Amino acid sequence: MNWKEQIIRDHGLAYHVKDILIFEDSDNTRRHILPFYADGYPGIVFQQTKNGMFLEPGNKLLADFFLYGQTILPIELCMEGAYRFIVFQLHPVAVKALTGIDPKKLNDDCYDLHRLTSIDTNVYTEALQKSSDVITQSEIIARFITQLLMVKVYYPHASIVEAIEIIIKSKGKISVRELTETLHMTERTLQRNFIEHVGIPPKKFAKIIQFHSSFNQVTAESYSRLTDIVFENGFADQSHFIRDFKKFTGLRPNEMQVKKP
Repeated sequence: MNWKEQIIRDHGLAYHVKDILIFEDSDNTRRHILPFYADGYPGIVFQQTKNGMFLEPGNKLLADFFLYGQTILPIELCMEGAYRFIVFQLHPVAVKALTGIDPKKLNDDCYDLHRLTSIDTNVYTEALQKSSDVITQSEIIARFITQLLMVKVYYPHASIVEAIEIIIKSKGKISVRELTETLHMTERTLQRNFIEHVGIPPKKFAKIIQFHSSFNQVTAESYSRLTDIVFENGFADQSHFIRDFKKFTGLRPNEMQVKKP
């Protein structure tokens, strides 16, 4: 078990936190532009930069400690000089469950965690800024989420949690009709509850999961022919796959390969 898994387990966050991701670069001489694409998971981010982190499009200056929702359109994070940011990937229903914030309002957007009134976020950001050790900083973020759980104001419906698990397990290759039949609920109820809990409809969420599975294969170049990815990931044909891939990344699959570092 690595230290990330240990932190998640020790703080009892396995149900709410999928992973801990670390991004950092000590090069203080250039501008860094990091692209990010839809993966189905919101998250909590602590960032340390010299002159701030900006979200593109929009050139939005981000807080040092923020929550982001579902990423649908391709985005870029831009920083000048050295940087570090720690991402706690959350379960798709965790935005509303932990904070009470309407997840629809956070699609392709972020929320400054200092605006929370349920706990004193400043206590945690001051501790984060004082530390230079990434494991210690991750522990502090885990304690922050643990305190959010202690004042938790919202509990998601079990059926939506089950629907999410089914979609992820199928890698997005499941229809809304199949979901409703499995869960014994109407399409209207599933749609309404999914938007309330996740921020997007179930069909969109399944598309994101399907895209992300194919995206991982494209960027890892773990295939011999593009059609292998197309049919393995349940796309109707190559043109549908390329269209969806470009919608989520702004690039065709072959352009993504060229742009790989």
